[in-house]
Amino acid sequence: MSAEDLENYEADLELQLYREYKDVANLFNFVVETERRFYLANGVDLKTRSADGEVFFDLTLTDAWVWDVYRTGRFVKSVRIVTFKDVNIEELNRVDDLTIPKDGLD
Repeated sequence: MSAEDLENYEADLELQLYREYKDVANLFNFVVETERRFYLANGVDLKTRSADGEVFFDLTLTDAWVWDVYRTGRFVKSVRIVTFKDVNIEELNRVDDLTIPKDGLD
């Protein structure tokens, strides 16, 4: 396999992953970003902990989807993340594709 073939293969995997993300994003309430991963989740529990003067984050996600091009199963029931790095949690706005005009006319 040439370097160009490998690049094309990886680009195709990324495109497939992006399409899957677009298809499933509206099923989740939160976007969670850590140094290593990007997640969609319906439940987020973040606890700030300390041990020996060090502060770290203990994060539990439920009903989640993991952005990882090499995972075959991206839907997971529960994920536990322990990190000393920053964690970004955003609540998603729900946008319905179907909107009905108030006056019944469009």
